[in-house]
Amino acid sequence: MVGLFKENVKIAFGSIRTQLLRTILTVVIIAFGIMALVGILTVVSALENTLNSNFASMGANTFNINQYAFKTRQHGGDEIEKINPIISYPEARAFKEKFKFPLTHTSLSFTATTAAEVKFESTKTDPEIQVLGVDDYFTVNSGLEVAQGRNFNPFEISNNDYVCVLGSDFASKGLLKDVNPLDKIISVRGAKFRVIGVLKEKGSTFGNSQDLRMLIPIQVARSLFSAPNINYTVSSMVDKKELLDQAIDQATVSFRKIRKLNPVEDDDFAISRSDDLVHRIAEMTGVLSWSAWVIGIITILGSSIALMNIMIVSVTDRTREIGVRKSLGAKKSTIAWQFFVETLLISQFGGMLGVLLGILIGFGISTGLDFVFVIPWKAIMAAFITSFIVAIVSGLYPALKASKLDPIEALRYE
Repeated sequence: MVGLFKENVKIAFGSIRTQLLRTILTVVIIAFGIMALVGILTVVSALENTLNSNFASMGANTFNINQYAFKTRQHGGDEIEKINPIISYPEARAFKEKFKFPLTHTSLSFTATTAAEVKFESTKTDPEIQVLGVDDYFTVNSGLEVAQGRNFNPFEISNNDYVCVLGSDFASKGLLKDVNPLDKIISVRGAKFRVIGVLKEKGSTFGNSQDLRMLIPIQVARSLFSAPNINYTVSSMVDKKELLDQAIDQATVSFRKIRKLNPVEDDDFAISRSDDLVHRIAEMTGVLSWSAWVIGIITILGSSIALMNIMIVSVTDRTREIGVRKSLGAKKSTIAWQFFVETLLISQFGGMLGVLLGILIGFGISTGLDFVFVIPWKAIMAAFITSFIVAIVSGLYPALKASKLDPIEALRYE
């Protein structure tokens, strides 16, 4: 059996060499189908990995109180859109003081500006630095790690000290790249801050760098960056996951009391769990994956038809060769295997080329969009399995047709 397979492979390679142009065109057709499938799945995998790494970093035991739920609000039609009030500072502060659920840490924060200019000695940054007013639990609840130095302590927050924690870009390629950033004095809006820590690198999301951030005590940020209608973020982390649902229930009751809502009124705020975000991301990327499969299958169906037609033409062109082999004692199964192996080799060549092109395209798109690229092993396996199925579907009919040829009629064929 092994010897017969080797012989068929040898014959298949010989046939491929004699019909090189036809084979190349067939391989390219198959490769385009596989490339479409692998390329899309590679980008989807990179997108899923990026979103999961960003949202899941908050921790599975974290929940946030937001103005609206984490979903797109519908407009139009006969529905009246409900306008929820912002989370004001007095409300956020009152919640932190009143919410005393066991093993829970609550953080308050807000985005002071996204276009700050930061100075160090005689140099300064472009006006692109995001400044956040935070408390001592912000980094823990947000899944941020301090790579150098330390986090804020409660005394610095309550005493409104002018200290700051910087994103990694400041130390690696920004203002402080040539010096030890700790204890250096930088200024923003004329206020001077002492650097006490540098965050671990987080990368970018959709082109927006998460490492160009400056964290300062929340009351200091409120005094420097006063603006109307600031929407504050309230984040709570529960040390034990099994207590998360109870903590959310109590948080809902507490915030309803702060908002003075009566029992028949609906919530005018939303509480979102960090794992809910991950589940939503999984749903979105799942839809994208199915879309990739639909596009890939449609393309591969065209490839299968093209490969089948080419193999049928090959059977017709080699009718006399089939007649000679049968007259010398070749069985139907031997003839069928000969053409099937040839189809299998062509489809696998196309599959390998398609996988290579798909990964390169996926890598290029992922790099351009600042996604975290990962080798799409599932997509690669799917591509080879698909190309094998293409070989079976495309090669079965031509192989059976070749095996059923009458040797006498085949020898007469011109």
